[in-house]
Formats: sequence, C-alpha cells, structure tokens
Amino acid sequence: FLNDGGFSMKRRLAGMITGLFLFTAFNFTVIPTPLLGQESKPSEKNVISTFSIVAYDSSTAEFGVAVASRFFSVGSVVPWAKAGVGAVATQSFANTSFGWRGLAHLEQGMSSEETLQALLKNDDNPSQRQVGIVSTNGYGVSYTGENCISWAGGRSGSGYAIQGNILAGEGVVIAMEETFLNTSGTLARKIFNALVAGDEAGGDSRGKQSAAILLVKDGAGYGGYTDRAIDIRVDDNVEPFKELGRLLDIGEMNYAWNEGWTAFMQDRPKAALPSMERAIKLAPDMPELWYDHAVINLAAGYPEKAIQALNTCLKLNPKLKIQAQKDSDLDELRGDPVFEKLVR
Repeated sequence: FLNDGGFSMKRRLAGMITGLFLFTAFNFTVIPTPLLGQESKPSEKNVISTFSIVAYDSSTAEFGVAVASRFFSVGSVVPWAKAGVGAVATQSFANTSFGWRGLAHLEQGMSSEETLQALLKNDDNPSQRQVGIVSTNGYGVSYTGENCISWAGGRSGSGYAIQGNILAGEGVVIAMEETFLNTSGTLARKIFNALVAGDEAGGDSRGKQSAAILLVKDGAGYGGYTDRAIDIRVDDNVEPFKELGRLLDIGEMNYAWNEGWTAFMQDRPKAALPSMERAIKLAPDMPELWYDHAVINLAAGYPEKAIQALNTCLKLNPKLKIQAQKDSDLDELRGDPVFEKLVR
C-alpha cells in the first residue's frame, strides 16, 4: 500500500501493485508453532470442528465471516462471501461446495432458508453438516445436523448466524451472540469480538490453532477491482486470536487506505480524504500514509495541508525525501520555499 512515488501515475500504480504483493504476503504470515495433530476419533478425521459467525451490515452493505478452530488453516475451508449476495460458513465434516453453491443460490434470489434446504437436499451426509447463512435481506439461518459432535448448535437472528461443534458448551454461542448484539463498531470488529467472546467462554473443547476473518463489500478490494475488503488468516498459532487481532488492526487500516487511494486513482481526491484520514487515525505513526495524504490533499486543492502532511511524513521517515524530490504528484509544490526546505 506504499506510495511508490515514481515519475508518473503509471509508475506509481506499478509500485503500488508490488507493495500490495508484499503487504499480502505479510498479512498472511503467522508465527509458526509445532504442528498440532487433530485429537479425533477415526470417524472424526475429516471434521472441521469450529465456531463461526456470518453477518451482514445493511448500513455499509458489508458481509463478514469470522471463524476459529483447533484445525489447521480453518480460513481456507469455512468462510465464503460475495458482495451484494451473502455469506456462508460451512463446517463439521464440511462440504465445501456449500460455500460456492450457497452463494450461487442466494445470487439467484433464494432466501437463506431456501438456500439451506437446497444444499441439504442434494447432500450425501446432511446429518453431520453444520452451516450458517446470511443474505442481503439480513435474515440469518444456522443449521446443525443431528449427528454433529457434541456440543454442537447455533443461534441466528436479523443479520447474523452463529454456529459451532465440539464446543465446550452452549455458552460459547450464547457469548458470541450477546457480544455481537451488544457491541458497537465496524462489522469486522464486531465479528472479531464475538469470536474472542466465544473463545473466552470455552471455544473449541480441544483447544485452539487457527482463525480467520473475511469481509466483503462491492468494489472494496485493491483498486476497486474485487470485493475483498479484509481477508486475513492465522493458519497455525498457539495464540490465534491475539495474532488475528493484530492483523485486523492492519487490515482495517488497509481497508480505509485502499478506499481512499481508489477514489484518488479515479480522480476523486476530495472524496478520498475522509478514508485517508480514517486510515491515519488507525495508524498515525505510518509515514507512507502521511505521504499519500499529502499527495491527495494537493490534488484536492489544499497545498498548505499537503505540506503539513508531508512534514509529518518526513519527521517519521526522512528517507522519503528522495521520493518527494522526484514524485510528479508533488510537482505543484515545486518552487514553494517551505516544500523545498522540507525535501532538501
């Protein structure tokens, strides 16, 4: 997400893409621990024991899924979501086709309940499946097959569905529901808090290993080309909730930055400013954010604010003077004595 400061917007975009690759690689890095085997009976070898929440925020048009488990890389299996369509969590001897098929049914206009029934009707083992679904109308549905491993069950309501299996007890999903309904903040933060509450109530009875959050919104991905606003995973960690929280701090900042930078790239600099200001509030010590804030302020017609932002940037990282000296996005400041002194 760094402002690469090339000689042209095209070179800036190329640098941004490289920066995104590096950010993505970092964003998915976890602290490795020795591989933890699944302590399951032979008949349970394919079970995705987990607890999850799928949710929809009608005010922002965001869908989110948060999931945790004593299972390696649970985020690569359970969460599915598509902007403007819905979200699905498929677990417990998981049929992963429930993810893409469920979204396809929702996109065709089926309700959450109709989608659930269609999935179960064509499944070869519905008694051991567990799934949560939420759609654009905000209606959530949670299903637990009668042969899921105890404790297993769920709760659902307007805008959410919560479910889990091989849990410490029903208190896990109760705590998740209460936390989700009674806390404020972004949807990503609310589902994360619900996940943490579930863990604090006992979580997966076998322990913990992995966790993930997926948040989608139309045009929220890098450059506005995808819907992936936040997509973070902790695949194998002794403290997955702590690590997921750290990644979420970065992910929310990057979500705000990307929203602002996309608007700037679309020649809407004034529309970009609120998002950039939100990103800076989340990460005030990141010099590259201040640099981009300077660029966008200048494009929006606020040269004094641009110089102020650049001054903050260079105090945090004087090495960015070299970038500012050559960056065509700062050409309108050339000759300004304050600017020239800053970059000297």
